[in-house]
Amino acid sequence: MSSTHSPRDLEPFVVDVPQEVVDDLRARLKATRFASDPENDDETYGLSTAYLRPLIEYWADGYDWRAAEAKLNAFNQHRLDVDGSPVHFIHERGKGPAPIPLLLMHGWPWTHHHWHKVIGPLTDPAAHGGDPADAFDVIIPSLPGFGFSTPLANPRENYADMADRFHTLMTDVLGYGRYGVGAADYGALVGARLGHKYADSLYGIHLGNEMPPAMFQGDRFWDLTGGQRTEDLPEAARARILRRNKTYVSHVAAHLLDGQTITHGLNDSPAGMLAWVLKRWKTWSDRNADFDATWPADDILTFATIYWVNQAIGSSIRAYKNASLYPPKPVNDLKPYVQAPAGFTFLLGDASPGAETAEERIAIFKAGGAQFYADIRDVNVHDKGGHFGPYENPEAWIHDLRTTYRKLR
Repeated sequence: MSSTHSPRDLEPFVVDVPQEVVDDLRARLKATRFASDPENDDETYGLSTAYLRPLIEYWADGYDWRAAEAKLNAFNQHRLDVDGSPVHFIHERGKGPAPIPLLLMHGWPWTHHHWHKVIGPLTDPAAHGGDPADAFDVIIPSLPGFGFSTPLANPRENYADMADRFHTLMTDVLGYGRYGVGAADYGALVGARLGHKYADSLYGIHLGNEMPPAMFQGDRFWDLTGGQRTEDLPEAARARILRRNKTYVSHVAAHLLDGQTITHGLNDSPAGMLAWVLKRWKTWSDRNADFDATWPADDILTFATIYWVNQAIGSSIRAYKNASLYPPKPVNDLKPYVQAPAGFTFLLGDASPGAETAEERIAIFKAGGAQFYADIRDVNVHDKGGHFGPYENPEAWIHDLRTTYRKLR
C-alpha cells in the first residue's frame, strides 16, 4: 500500500507540559482534603487513606515530572491527526536484517509508557542477548482518548474506531504493507478487531487477554459476572470467581453506568483520580508479588500524571460505554470472528481469570475465548506477572512475541 507520509516527514513530538499545569497540579495536591477512613487497614472498603496519603504528599513535593519527561522523550515520538483525531505514538526502528512492524496497544488504566521495558529488546535484540533476525520496528500509540492522544475528537470512539485509526496509521501514514499486533486489556479488543477486519494486512496478533468481541454488550453490558451464580460451584472454582469479581467488577459497572458522574470528581481532583487508577494497578497486578516492591512510586506517578495533564480520565472511561452504545458489527461472515493467526501470553498472577496452574489457565481459555480465534499458534502461560504483563513481566512478552512472529515473518 502506498504511503501518504514518509516517516522522515513526520514532525517529532516532545512531551513538554506547561509549567502552569504542573504548578496547578501541585497546588491541588497540597490542598487535598483527605477522607476519614476508620477500620480500613485491610482495604475492605477500598483503597485506604493511609496508603494514598504518602503518595499524594510525594506527588506534591518530591516527585520530579521534568525527570519523567526526559525518560518519556528518550523515545522517538510523533503526534498527528489520523482520520480526524489526534494520535500520539512511539516509533522506534528495528536493528536487524529484516525488522517487521509491530503495533503494541495498551488498555485501561494503562498508558503507552507501560510498554517501555520491551522496546529496547524488541527493536535491538542483539544488544540484549537475542537474535537480530527477531528485530521489530516498534509502534506504540496512546489509544485515542488516552494519554497524549487527546483531546478526543470522536465522542463515540470505541475499539472498532481505534482499529480503523491504527490501521490507517500503520498503512497510509507509516507505509507498512503488513504489520503485527501485540495488545492487552482494552487494547486486546482493538487487536481482535484488527484480526477480524484487517487479517489480510497482518502477520498475526498476539494478545494478553482473550477478549470476546461482544464484550460490554447485551442486557447485562454493565455486569462482568454475566449474572453467574457462585453458590453451588465447587469451593475452588467459587473462590476463584469471587476473587475475580471482587477485583474487577466495580470499575466495569461504574464506567458503563456512571462514567461521566465519576469523571466530574476524577477530572477535578488529582487525589481522587490517583485513588481510582491506583486501586486498579494495585489489585490487578500480580497477586503473588509485593506491589510496593515492583511498582516504584515514580512510575505510578508518571502514569498518573500522563492522565492528569491531558485530562484523559473521562475520555478513557468512555471507551467502555461506547463499546456498548455503538456495538461494532462484523464486517464479514467468516467464523471464527478473528481470522488472523493468533498467539497469547497469560500470566498466573492476574486475578482474571485467576487460574492456579498453567493447565487450568489453558483449560479456561479453550472453554471460552479460544472459540473466537480461527488460527491459534501459541498459548504461553507464565507464573510471574498480573494484568499489566509487559510492565510486570516484560521478559515473558519479549520471549512470546519473538516466538509467535518468528513463525509468521
